[in-house]
Amino acid sequence: MSTFSGLNTATTSLWAQRRGLDVTGQNIANVNTDGYSRQRVDLSAISGSTVPAFFSTSTGIGQGVSAAEVLRIRDSFLEGRGHTEHANQAQLVAETDAYGLVEQAFREPGDTGIQKMLSEMWSGWQDVANTPSDPAARGQVLKRLETLVGGLRFSQQQLGGQWDQTRDNLAVLVDDVNAAAQNIAELNVAIQRATQSNLPSNDLADQRDLLVMKLADRVGATVRHGKDGVLDVVVGGMSLVSAGSATKFALAGSTDPDATAGDPLRIVTAVGDFAVRVGGTAAGQLNTLNTIVPGYRVQLDGIATTLATALNEAHSGGFDLYGHAGTAILGSSGGPITASTISVVVKDPSRIAASSVGPGTPNLDRGNADAIAQLANSVTGVDAGYRKMIVELGVQSAVSQRNLAIQGSITTTVDAARDSVAGVNLDEELTNMLSYQHAYAAAGRMITAIDESLDVLINRTGLVGR
Repeated sequence: MSTFSGLNTATTSLWAQRRGLDVTGQNIANVNTDGYSRQRVDLSAISGSTVPAFFSTSTGIGQGVSAAEVLRIRDSFLEGRGHTEHANQAQLVAETDAYGLVEQAFREPGDTGIQKMLSEMWSGWQDVANTPSDPAARGQVLKRLETLVGGLRFSQQQLGGQWDQTRDNLAVLVDDVNAAAQNIAELNVAIQRATQSNLPSNDLADQRDLLVMKLADRVGATVRHGKDGVLDVVVGGMSLVSAGSATKFALAGSTDPDATAGDPLRIVTAVGDFAVRVGGTAAGQLNTLNTIVPGYRVQLDGIATTLATALNEAHSGGFDLYGHAGTAILGSSGGPITASTISVVVKDPSRIAASSVGPGTPNLDRGNADAIAQLANSVTGVDAGYRKMIVELGVQSAVSQRNLAIQGSITTTVDAARDSVAGVNLDEELTNMLSYQHAYAAAGRMITAIDESLDVLINRTGLVGR
């Protein structure tokens, strides 16, 4: 063993402790950096030679300490769980927001909702029944009917606007996913080269993990770990990122909210047009586009059709002020009657068929107007159908909000577990800093002791007698 081997041992200790201080400082500096994973110096003893040779022996004490590798603290199991829970939460957020916007379209309960308009319209018919010859009563029932028709059209337009906006948002989301996937592929290449060259790549891995979590939120991505630090990203069993290459996704399907039954919205591969089973925000938006909004548009069309059928049938059974038989009072601005096309076709108040008796009888009978007003109480009428739809909407919205609250609690717990592993704890870092500081001082003191010993050996040995 060399006389100067102690200096080498102390020097490796100085290098290792200084590297530990550097890493501790990096952790402290990035305590508030989003996506940063704490790092730790991997200290390992440098053993003595174990290969026998002539005239070469080892004391077995060792050669000091090595601090060549800086580890990035991360729990792959918790990261995978985080991807899953974030995807579930993002999907529920999208669906809950969709139900909230649908509720806003109907404005229930409130003074501007369709239920209020229906009540006022039926009340208007009762006013006509009370004073069938009063032009003011006849005129106001037409105005209330026009208000109701306008409310139906407005709600349908709101739902259509929500559908268009959601589709545009989904198209932007797909573009963002493609861009993030390309960035991950480029980071994979950089990390692989750095790993093969024994260069640090922890910061690159942090950037990549942030992008992967973003993809988990957007489309429910999961990961597969490969060789040399490479990470493959999978969405619904379809490979989105494989090593240094990325697959592009595209949005396909109808651009008409009323045609989604035959051509539903879906996310496909840009090459090959293969359907992708997505999660996260994309899944929630697809459910909104294919089920939630179209379903309520269909129900609202049914409300409009039921209203028109009931009123037209009842109105045709009466007679107006001129003794003429009543005609259809509601029609369409084009095509079949829907919530978007329904309109009032009777404009003259005297044409309202309030009477139940025909020509030759004093036209003061109120029978038909009263019969129309009583339609409000029908258990199979438009009011009952509308109330049922609103109650179902409220229940679905409440269930979605409750599920989101539960999922939010689960996600928060998982994130806390992830942060406990990968997050920077200042108390722990300060403890490490003091530990490295004292070890560095001890190694320096060791070099001083060795230096003094060598000084005695070199400069004072052999001076006897002087």
